[in-house]
Amino acid sequence: NSRPFTLTNSLSSTALRALNFLQAPEFVSFQKGDWPVSGEKIPDLVALTMGFSVQEDLSWPGLQAGPLFQRPRANVLVVVRGVDSLALPQSVASYPLENPVPFTLDSVAETVHSLFAEDTPVVLQLAPSEERLYMLGKANAVFEDLPVTLQQIRARLSQDGSVLASLPLNSLSRNAEADLLFLSEVQVLHDITALLQRHRHLAKDHSPDLYSLELSGLEELSRLYGRDSAQYRDATAILASVLQKFGEDVYGLYGNSAVVEVVTVKTFEAPLTRKSRSILESKQISNPGSPYNLAYKYNFQYAVVFNIVLWLMIALALAVIATAYNLWNMDPGYDSIIYRMTNQKIRMD
Repeated sequence: NSRPFTLTNSLSSTALRALNFLQAPEFVSFQKGDWPVSGEKIPDLVALTMGFSVQEDLSWPGLQAGPLFQRPRANVLVVVRGVDSLALPQSVASYPLENPVPFTLDSVAETVHSLFAEDTPVVLQLAPSEERLYMLGKANAVFEDLPVTLQQIRARLSQDGSVLASLPLNSLSRNAEADLLFLSEVQVLHDITALLQRHRHLAKDHSPDLYSLELSGLEELSRLYGRDSAQYRDATAILASVLQKFGEDVYGLYGNSAVVEVVTVKTFEAPLTRKSRSILESKQISNPGSPYNLAYKYNFQYAVVFNIVLWLMIALALAVIATAYNLWNMDPGYDSIIYRMTNQKIRMD
């Protein structure tokens, strides 16, 4: 983590076209092409890269079918708001994004939790600008010290090991609110990799981990300074370098068995209505995604479970009724061996 960040030259880099796969294991292969991906299909694409099934077939030729008995140990999705493209030195594959509507990985998180509940996988969804955090499984213990609120993150910037010591700020200021928001998000990326290096055992278990991060610092910088400002250009170059290093670190920590995606979007076409969730104070609640104690969303396995329970209860009820009917109409003298032998003994006496 002490290795300094180096800015990449945009002239010799590969432009990020909305959806970019920074890292991927060899058994997760992509075809080179310009096939667009719809924003609402990104959760299904993440699920398929992790080896999970989806409710509707994804008719997208970019992802090739992989082996049945191999799945990545982790999937890391980073959403960058406020920029159409970034310049990165290298990537596995990149594709254009169409219909950039807001999306979440809640369905993928529920699948991971339901399939690997006993192994307590790491599920971390974080948006520093909105102070939104959702952790599940082992993430509660590993990322307990991760700064969540903007006040905590800004205090972290003044402590030892801060990214301010290694980042070339150039035109960015340590006193401006928008600049501090951007630097705080960079600090969160740095702290996540630091905590993962401290808890390397997470990458060696059998349950896949899921990380979802949303960064909006560039969006605030573009609003304040404009896209042609020196601050926005310097922040874009810093973020591209930081994301490249972040992907390499996570990929190495998981033994070259992690998929790292970066989605860049200038603005979403529709506002995202989302319930804030935090289970830092309560480890187990009935439905962490709803403060109103609402039921979970419909699961496609509901019909199967319902029929199994329904017909099993009907069969048990019929069995009880038949048993009770036979007992009620039983003749003790003929149907019971106990009474039969007792009657014979009485007659002999």
